[in-house]
Amino acid sequence: MDDGALLELYEGLRLADVRDGLDALGYHYRCSMDPSIRPLWRTRAVGIARTCRYLPYRGTVPAMSPEEYARWSGWYYGTVCPYPWVEELRPGDFVVIDASGVDAGLMGSENTLACVRRGARGFVTSGGVRDTDEVIRQRVPFWSALVSKSMVQGRLQFESMGSPVCVGGVTVVPGDVVVADGDGVLVVPREAAEDAARLAREENERDRKARRAHYEALQLPLDETV
Repeated sequence: MDDGALLELYEGLRLADVRDGLDALGYHYRCSMDPSIRPLWRTRAVGIARTCRYLPYRGTVPAMSPEEYARWSGWYYGTVCPYPWVEELRPGDFVVIDASGVDAGLMGSENTLACVRRGARGFVTSGGVRDTDEVIRQRVPFWSALVSKSMVQGRLQFESMGSPVCVGGVTVVPGDVVVADGDGVLVVPREAAEDAARLAREENERDRKARRAHYEALQLPLDETV
């Protein structure tokens, strides 16, 4: 099944539904990212994993004037800590960043929008994100281990893209389905994605029916969740 058709199977599903679908397939102790990976704001996103990995910088930062530092920063971004994976993004991708737990804002308000323009549906990182007031205002779906103040210079270096990574204690393989909402982040292995979606849909429909009965008994206005 191609990516677009697969993502359609997950439209409207809650992370909890998908977790139940995976449990029905025997994945009880896999796929859920650690609870320390949290959303910047309450939203939902689902997409196809696009992975990249960054490591702690092993070099030193030389003494420089502010003018020299500006030139050095340009060199750093172009040579030590580039973002080559951005050029590879396709509509429907969910960006998964293994940042080695480093407290640095690899992503912020500007470069997340550049990715959204290329079709990215969401972001998750084991490191940090900065400019978070703007990221929230711009309604960019982002889950992270840290909220960071700093930039990447002297802190991170690019290692690889398009290979399996570990984020939040979960192995993420490019092409997996990433589901995220206020409950956290879940990674559905590609080989289980269709069955997990089918079982999740069945659970969601049972829940909607039961909750709608409660809404009606309590005379609550119906909403899109029921």
